Amino acid sequence: MTIKRISYSILLLLLVISCKTQKVVTSSPVKSMSSKKIIKNHYSNTFDKNTISARLKAKYKDKKNSQSITVKLRMEKDKAIWMSGTVLGIPLAKVLITPDRVSYYEKINKTYFDGDFSLLSNFLGTEVDFEKVQNLIVGQTVLDLNGKRYDSSIDVDSYLLEPKRQDKLFDIFFWLNPTNFKVEKQEIRQPIEQKKLTVSYPEYQNIDGEIFPKKINIVAVEKTDRTLLDLEYRSLEFDKKVKFPFSIPSGYKEIKLDEKR
Repeated sequence: MTIKRISYSILLLLLVISCKTQKVVTSSPVKSMSSKKIIKNHYSNTFDKNTISARLKAKYKDKKNSQSITVKLRMEKDKAIWMSGTVLGIPLAKVLITPDRVSYYEKINKTYFDGDFSLLSNFLGTEVDFEKVQNLIVGQTVLDLNGKRYDSSIDVDSYLLEPKRQDKLFDIFFWLNPTNFKVEKQEIRQPIEQKKLTVSYPEYQNIDGEIFPKKINIVAVEKTDRTLLDLEYRSLEFDKKVKFPFSIPSGYKEIKLDEKR
C-alpha cells in the first residue's frame, strides 16, 4: 500500500457512500413518526456555521496494510473543502474540492490529479458532487430527502428512512437519531458491481451549540476486498477565517483515473 493509495482512499471514502442492508425491525422505546416529520426535523438541525477548521486522526486498514494519518481539514460552506495529510509531521498530500473541481497531489511519488466530478463519479459508480462531500463531513444525508417520497420505520433505536422507489442502479438507506435527527448511518448497495460501503457516525459532540460528528467509521467492500477507514475529530473550530493554500508543484506527473484503482 503506497502513500498515494492511502491518501487517495481517504479522499474517495469521504466523497461517497454506498451499500444496502437488510431491514431488521425490532421493538423499541422510540415513538413512531411519519417520514415527512422525520425529514423536517433533520433539516431543522442542519449545519449552519460558515467555516470549519479541524484536525482529524485517520486510521486506514485493508487485508494487507494499515496506516494512521493526521489530516487537517478546512471548509467554507458551499465554497471549498481543503485537506492536508501528514505522517509524523511530514506532509504527504493535499486535496482541494470546490463545487466544480477536485484537485489533489501527493509528494512521495510526485503525482497529481486535477479534474471535475464526472471522473470520480465514473470511478465510484455513483454520481458525486460537492454537496454530497459537504453533507458527509457534517453528518447530513448525502441525498436531498425532499426530492423523493420515503417510507419510515423504527430499526432498534433509530428512525430508518428508505425511498418508496429505489434507484435502478443502487439502493439507499438512512438511519437517523431520534433525539437530534442527525445521521447515525448512511448506506447504499450496488449489487451488480458487488460494491457496498457503510458510513456510520457512532459519536457526536456539541461545539458552540452545533451538534457535529466526533467519529466517522467507514467500511467499503468490493467483491472480496474490505477496507476500513476510521476518522476522529481531535480539534474543531467554527466560523474561523480559513485559507486554502494549494498549488500543484511543477514536475509532478498527472495520474489518470484507472491508475487509482
